[in-house]
Amino acid sequence: MYLKFDETIRKFGFKENVEDNCVFAKFKNEKYIFLVLYVDDILLASSDVTLLQETKRFLSSNFDMKDLGEASFVLGIKSHRDRNQGVLGLSQEAYIEKASKKFNMHKCKPSPTPIVKGDKYGEHQCPQE
Repeated sequence: MYLKFDETIRKFGFKENVEDNCVFAKFKNEKYIFLVLYVDDILLASSDVTLLQETKRFLSSNFDMKDLGEASFVLGIKSHRDRNQGVLGLSQEAYIEKASKKFNMHKCKPSPTPIVKGDKYGEHQCPQE
């Protein structure tokens, strides 16, 4: 299935990222769109709404897909956008909270410098599962 997907989106003008073959990009004039593939999910990010809609139409005409709307949470990363400012922010706060609770570290006090150069830590300070 990946080979068919790869071939199809290349015909539409996407190019594969050389570092990660699940990330594709398409540049059209001064507009761009990124496509991130994770198993059977696709995340799209574009500088242009028209290019985004055109890509969605192309994908839905070639693949059985469902548009889930704007992504707000992907792989444990929360996204927040301010379109007026042109800002896309990412936060792993929920992931960090979940991990800290798993290792019983959620009540720890924050420190501006969690590890100071030269500090030595023992096994007793490691989180226990």
